[in-house]
Amino acid sequence: MNSKIDLITRSLPEFQKLQQPGLDTGARPIPLPGADSEGPSFGDTLTQALNGIGEVRDHAGDMTRRFVAGEDVELHQVMAAQQEAGVALDLLVEMRNKLVESYRTLINMQS
Repeated sequence: MNSKIDLITRSLPEFQKLQQPGLDTGARPIPLPGADSEGPSFGDTLTQALNGIGEVRDHAGDMTRRFVAGEDVELHQVMAAQQEAGVALDLLVEMRNKLVESYRTLINMQS
């Protein structure tokens, strides 16, 4: 199963060029002093954030289903969960916009 970050990067046309087999972008890792430090990488942090947003959305959907089914769930709990999911989605969209903007800036710097 693909991770959520893979699904997002495949949906963006800017990243599709990078996923072609055999395409060498010329990018090489730059060793930094202290790079062997313990701690999560940026990719791990981003993946964890995306998974957290998915969990918030799933929780909101579950609360809505439980409310509609007549279970012991208050309307204000459902509305709060839906609002939280909406804010999380807005955050995800802004993160995507910043990543695309950064990518385009880097590409323009190379030309």
